[in-house]
Amino acid sequence: VQLQASGGGLVQAGGSLGLSCAASGNIYSINRMGWYRQAPGKQRELVAAITSGGSTMYADSVKGRFTISRDNAKNTVYLQMNGLKPEDTAVYYCNAGIRGSMFDIPREYWGQGTQVTVSS
Repeated sequence: VQLQASGGGLVQAGGSLGLSCAASGNIYSINRMGWYRQAPGKQRELVAAITSGGSTMYADSVKGRFTISRDNAKNTVYLQMNGLKPEDTAVYYCNAGIRGSMFDIPREYWGQGTQVTVSS
């Protein structure tokens, strides 16, 4: 199983960016999918997550600005980031709990990370 993230880049403060992350490989089902970020010198933190049923949660710092969504048919999770701030600058990682078969327990997988840089 692989998670392939795309999107990110450089944007001015107040701008928008979109991230996507597609899971591929031996997949029976995907439970929670989410986005984390890690800024230089800081710990990785949860940004947003979404369950297979579509329930979402957000870090307080991004509520009202970021939107997480998923396409279960494409095994893909998205993060739309609006109103970006310099403090959103970080490497963003996607994460998913994936079962390879109906007999497996979910295993956690990570994408490779994509850089988001917000200039002031």
